[in-house]
Amino acid sequence: MGYLAGIDVGSRMTRGVLVDEHGRVQAKTGRETGARLEVAAQAVLDELCATQRIKPEEILYVASTGYGRYRVLFRQIQITEMTCHGVGARWLFPGTRTVLDIGAMNSRALRLADSGRVAAFRMNDRCASGAGRFLERVAKALEVKLEEVGELALRAQDPQPISSICAVLAESEVINHVTAGASVEDILSGAHFSIAERLVALVRQVGAQPEITLTGGVSKNAGLVRALEERLGAKLNVSPHSEYAGALGAALLARARWQRLADAVGGARVQSCEAAREGPA
Repeated sequence: MGYLAGIDVGSRMTRGVLVDEHGRVQAKTGRETGARLEVAAQAVLDELCATQRIKPEEILYVASTGYGRYRVLFRQIQITEMTCHGVGARWLFPGTRTVLDIGAMNSRALRLADSGRVAAFRMNDRCASGAGRFLERVAKALEVKLEEVGELALRAQDPQPISSICAVLAESEVINHVTAGASVEDILSGAHFSIAERLVALVRQVGAQPEITLTGGVSKNAGLVRALEERLGAKLNVSPHSEYAGALGAALLARARWQRLADAVGGARVQSCEAAREGPA
């Protein structure tokens, strides 16, 4: 059996997905990116291989994506995040027409054509005000774990508004709310609704159509999912695998690329990464 890999190097997390020649997911893993992007990418590949008990050279083709995609030195091709998240979202939810990808530093809304290609997109362009880093700053100010902020926000009784679009200034607002006696839950709820407002604006700018699928690491945040659904007035598609959508899309596109190369040589099977190598794109 042959394998194809997708490596998504994000600003906070690096994720990888391994699929077989039929496009079936065989393994997935993730780890914090850290300062050395190429080391994180290699570690994720090694973990994928260890899961399947194979050697890296047994992987037929590797596609990289994410802001650090050029630092994946063992790749055969690099592909933009938008394309990969669109493909990954459609694999998770075939009816997807709009994708909202929320990462640590950037968020983007995509509208997909009938073919699945990206027809329109918008990105947040103001610091990390519409992304996960915003919540990291708020969590730090409130001295709670980032993994807990979503569930805590769901318990709010009187959400407190956070008006600043800058993550740093929002931290000052949070401190003011604490000083005024507001509960942690109410402050976190206000922060989630603040982010949701900006993300919904992106979705509307692309001319969103149902179904809307949420991707990226912040998709695990139940508080933000609720805030988005309330502001959009629509149900969002969320999968336990949504955070891996970028890596999944890259793996599926690696498979498609490998298959085209194999077909181009008369259907002969590409035996190794080197046989398919054209050099990093």
